[in-house]
Amino acid sequence: MRYTISLILASLALAGAARAEAPRVVTDLPAVHALVAQVMGDRGTPELLLDQGANAHSFQLRPSQAAALQAADLVVWVGPEMTPWLDRALRSAGVAPSSAQLRLFDLDVTHRQLFGAAGDGDNDHDHDHDHAAAPAEPAAEAGHDDHDHTGLDPHVWLDPGNARAWLAPIARALAAADPEGAPLYAANAQAAEQALAALDARLAEQLAPLKDRRFVVFHDAYGYFTAHYGLRPAQAVALGDAAMPGAARLADLRADLTAGGFACLLPEAQHDPALVQRLSEDTGVPVGGVLDPSGSTLEPGAGLYAALLQGIADTLLACPAP
Repeated sequence: MRYTISLILASLALAGAARAEAPRVVTDLPAVHALVAQVMGDRGTPELLLDQGANAHSFQLRPSQAAALQAADLVVWVGPEMTPWLDRALRSAGVAPSSAQLRLFDLDVTHRQLFGAAGDGDNDHDHDHDHAAAPAEPAAEAGHDDHDHTGLDPHVWLDPGNARAWLAPIARALAAADPEGAPLYAANAQAAEQALAALDARLAEQLAPLKDRRFVVFHDAYGYFTAHYGLRPAQAVALGDAAMPGAARLADLRADLTAGGFACLLPEAQHDPALVQRLSEDTGVPVGGVLDPSGSTLEPGAGLYAALLQGIADTLLACPAP
C-alpha cells in the first residue's frame, strides 16, 4: 500500500514539475533572442537559431535545429520578410502560423517603413506610429527573398521603439504557452521596457550632434535606426544583400565620395571589407568601425540588444567630422 501511495505521489510531483516547466521557445535573430530572453528571465532560456557569426539572410538550419522547431511551443521571429529560410523550415516542420508563432513584423504595434525613408527629427517615439503611411505589402515586395531592397524594410528591430512595443506581446505569447509564468513574464517585460526607454533616451542624446553627418554603409539596413534618431539616411554601397554593386553604381559612389562631406565608410560584419577599403583608397574617405546590424558577432543573451544599439551608436560617433 505504501508503495502504491509513493508511486501516486511521485506521479503527481512529476506532473506538477512538468506544468512548471518553461515553454520551449525558438527565435530567429540574436536581437529577437535577446528580447525574448529578457522577458523569460530565470524561468527559461530561448533557443537561438542563427549561429554566432552566421549571415542572417542566407542561413541554413542544421537537422537538430529543424527538430527544435518541430518541438517548439512558441517560435518568435521577425517574419518571412527578413528570414525566408525560416519560413520554409516552419512550413516543412508543419508549424502553424497562428498560435505557435509570433511574427513581429506583422504586429499592429510594429512601425514599418519603406527602404530609403528619411529621418523626420522626431526623437520622442512613444511609438504612436502612423501605420497608414506604410501599408503592409506582400513578402516578395519587401525584398529579402530576391535580395532586392525595394518596398518595406524588414530590419524593424533597429528601431528601438519597435523593440519596446514588442515586449508586451512577447510576454502575452509566453503566457499563453505557460499560464503559470504569466505574472513573471509581465513583470519582466515592464522592467525591460523601462530599461530600453532609458537606453533610448541616452542614445538620442549621444547621437544628437550627428544629425547632419553623412555616412556610407555596406548595405541598406539602417533606415529604422537613422529615422528613429533623426539622422540622415546612410548611403549604401550595395542596395541588396547578395548582389555586389555594378560598375555604374561604383562610379556614382566614387563621384559622391570625392565631392566630399562624408564622415567615413563603414564595413559590415559578414561582408568582405575589400570593396569598402578600395573605395576609401580611391576617394580619401576614411574607413570606420565594423557595423553588425543583426548582432551576429555579439555574445547571445539578454544583454545583446542593448549592446547592439550602443555598438552602432559608438561606431557612428567614432567617425571623424568631414
